[in-house]
Amino acid sequence: MLFAIEEINNSSKLLPGISLGYNIYDTCGSIARSVKVALALTNDNSNISSTSICMKAARVQAIMGETSSSPSTAIISHFATCACLSDKTNYPSFLRTVPSDYYQSRALAHLVKHFGWTWVGAVRTNDDYGNNGMATFTETAEQLGICLEYSVSFFRTDPLEKIKKVTEIIKSSTSKVIIAFLSHMDMDVLIHELSLNNLTGFQWIGSESWIFDSQIAAMDKNHILDGAIGLSIPKAQVSGLREFMFNVKPLNSSNSQLFNEFWEALFKCKFRESKSTQPLSVCTGHEDLTGMENSFTDMSLMPIFNNVYKGVYAVAHSLHEILSCNKTCNNNVQLYLEHLRKINFKTKEGDEVYFNKYGDPVFALNILYSVIITCIWSSSLFKKVCVDVRFVLCCVLMQVPVSVCSETCPPGTRKTLQKGKPVCCHDCVKCAEGEISNSTDSVTCVRCPPETWSNEERNACIKKEAVFLSYGEIMGALLTAAALFGTCLTAIVAAVFFRYRKTPLVRANNSELSFLLLFSLALCFLCSLTFIGQPSNWSCMLRHTAFGITFVLCLSCVLGKTIVVLMAFKAKLPGGNVMKWFGPTQQRLSVFTFTVIQVTICILWLTISPPFPFQNFNEMKDKIMLECSLGSAVGFWSVLGYIGLLAMMCFTLAFLARKLPDNFNEAKFITFSMLIFCAVWITFIPSYVSAPGKLSVAVEIFAILASTFGLLICIFIPKCYVMLLKPEKNTKKNIMGKVQDILGHAHLMHHSIT
Repeated sequence: MLFAIEEINNSSKLLPGISLGYNIYDTCGSIARSVKVALALTNDNSNISSTSICMKAARVQAIMGETSSSPSTAIISHFATCACLSDKTNYPSFLRTVPSDYYQSRALAHLVKHFGWTWVGAVRTNDDYGNNGMATFTETAEQLGICLEYSVSFFRTDPLEKIKKVTEIIKSSTSKVIIAFLSHMDMDVLIHELSLNNLTGFQWIGSESWIFDSQIAAMDKNHILDGAIGLSIPKAQVSGLREFMFNVKPLNSSNSQLFNEFWEALFKCKFRESKSTQPLSVCTGHEDLTGMENSFTDMSLMPIFNNVYKGVYAVAHSLHEILSCNKTCNNNVQLYLEHLRKINFKTKEGDEVYFNKYGDPVFALNILYSVIITCIWSSSLFKKVCVDVRFVLCCVLMQVPVSVCSETCPPGTRKTLQKGKPVCCHDCVKCAEGEISNSTDSVTCVRCPPETWSNEERNACIKKEAVFLSYGEIMGALLTAAALFGTCLTAIVAAVFFRYRKTPLVRANNSELSFLLLFSLALCFLCSLTFIGQPSNWSCMLRHTAFGITFVLCLSCVLGKTIVVLMAFKAKLPGGNVMKWFGPTQQRLSVFTFTVIQVTICILWLTISPPFPFQNFNEMKDKIMLECSLGSAVGFWSVLGYIGLLAMMCFTLAFLARKLPDNFNEAKFITFSMLIFCAVWITFIPSYVSAPGKLSVAVEIFAILASTFGLLICIFIPKCYVMLLKPEKNTKKNIMGKVQDILGHAHLMHHSIT
């Protein structure tokens, strides 16, 4: 301040012919003393120890200081950064040349977020500076997802028990990062207590009041603050200031006691003999100050000096403006304050100085892009590192610690809050089946699209496996083998019947219908193969219609054979005309008619609403069932119902003819075959409805094969047994043996055989 005043008083452009005066008071870090001095100065009460009421007019136009925020009211401050002082309702006459903590607090929160620290502790000075700064930091931290495990405050004059309590809270905490919004004097007290407990290993984040203070680094003998980072005001330079500070000889020539005390403390000497047991050297007053390295010669505080320098020049420029106007400006304090708020000038270093409506320097908005992050590497090495608040590091920091309440939730999990704890404390829960999260710390899991499913790690959706009854799997292979075996067996039976087609046994059992029945049975075996394999448009339409038509053809043949047998033995007299209605032509016509009805039903079904392939996503969670939709359920159950109707007719007629002569009658074999047929299909219906996916297809194929094997074995195998192993029974005499005993039927039997 003296340097700036001396420059102004020697200037011919600024306040020419006018000299600035000053009073300097040491508040000794006391808020009460600071306020008392400020009141004394504003009321011309030069005797600050006086108890008289402040009634006199002020002689001073501005008060420079204080360093701290709380005692700074009606003054210009170079280092009072509390954001509360920007409130012009409570502090209308306060201005400052240092940025507000509003920006620093927010920058510190972003700095913490940049390094991924979400679980931090906070220590602050219990005054306006610490409380307001920490309040802004906490608000910003919450917006960024940062949680405070604790937030404690103290003041350097607090009892030792309170300081120890703060230390115990830090010691017992789980967070490894500490935000210290402290003045340098409070930091001195805290470091001393932390050193006694050897509390190292914490990552300190500091405010500008102590982070770039070389004295703090020098006194940290136990390396408590190693690796600390924080924010400081921009670098600055005031040319000529260093030389001015080193030139303290004028103090000596003025016989100032201050010079003697300063010189003796600086050079560890005495101007006169000392009675101390440890003799000290005698001060000459000509010692070389430039070679000293201590807090006085340390120019790291130049940014603060620069703020003081700007403040003094701001006062001078406002006085210059007032004195340049007419006489109405004189002695108008309010007008002086208005001029001070409106000043706009540049220092000799080129720095622009002016205030915004809150009394803050306008460049405070830009301070976020020019502020320096400092790294305290060790107590013996203090360096500023070129890092701005965009956090583009110009240096390689030491190993960055991890400070989180809960570990980061990896992809495939979601966060769930722990009951009774802050939002930063969470558990990682694996996503449910069919859901994924592909980012860290996801709060929700996203359900996969229907055609996909979550992988085992639950971090990606993969395409579902298409499932259908294929030839390659065991079930499909067994059913295919059974169908082919049935087809081959049918072909063998047909070959046997063809080989013995002229024998009485074949001729007596209506050989034409027998061969047609064998052909339809072969088709029934083969149609089951259309149910195996990946469904397509043609296979879905073919499988049900082919099944329906071939089974009706088969049952029509069985029904024709049963009617012929029954009518042949129920005719009352030989030579009657009953059998003329059941001759070969009528039998062919009946088979054709029954089959055409089923064909008509199938055509209507395929025309109106045919079966089609579709993907079933609901049957299996992680797979797609490829199935054939029935299209029209009425069409399907009509086809199946018509087959059931013919089956019941066959079973009824065969049951009525079961006691006819054994050597000729095949009605009892038809009865057994239809009994098996009906049992299979009655069982099939509930199984088909309840079976999921490809199992329903397997059930349907099994029903087709089982009923077809039943017809083939019950109707044809006994005859093949006789033809191949008992040829002596395959004679006209043997077949007609019991028929001869039935009166009135000889002629009818002869007609039937021929």
